[in-house]
Amino acid sequence: MSLAIDVSGLNKSFGDKHVVQDVSIQVEEGRICGFLGPNGSGKTTTLRMLCGLLTPDSGSGTCLGLDIISQAGEIKRRTGYMTQKFSLYEDLTIAENLQFTARVYGLDRRAERVTTALDRLGLSARRDQLAGSLSGGWKQRLALAASTLHEPRLLLLDEPTAGVDPKARRTFWDEIHHLSAEGLTVLVSTHYMDE
Repeated sequence: MSLAIDVSGLNKSFGDKHVVQDVSIQVEEGRICGFLGPNGSGKTTTLRMLCGLLTPDSGSGTCLGLDIISQAGEIKRRTGYMTQKFSLYEDLTIAENLQFTARVYGLDRRAERVTTALDRLGLSARRDQLAGSLSGGWKQRLALAASTLHEPRLLLLDEPTAGVDPKARRTFWDEIHHLSAEGLTVLVSTHYMDE
């Protein structure tokens, strides 16, 4: 069994508030794993520690075989992270957001990668639509396209279907299963028991 995530004893406090306490997680490569908990239980903070955006106060482990503390920069480059709140530019089109993301990651074949992502997530017909005018389900597709554009080995999804209609949720999950079948490891935080 090869582990994409193998961490133990993670702790994180902000001031006197202990947000994450002694969290340990193991996720096999190529699996979809749910990270279930109520709002405010530390799921987002844990995901941010796993992908190198936050440094734990204590604890240790690896993501993608890299140390979560000393190799956080490399983990960021190999991980896709989709935030709970839509975090792309609302005044850019779908295609412009993906082109910008491709430049941030310094990707080669940018135009080809953007076109492939647009096609894969059914966004081609809307490529020139401003992101700010999209419904929740379409914003979600765009965010997923952006978070997988650099072909990460690990995808962290923070409450990805909150506020999205059932049909859009189903489409989203179909795409996640497709990505997992291609070998991508996915950790999804949610407070929805049915997911």
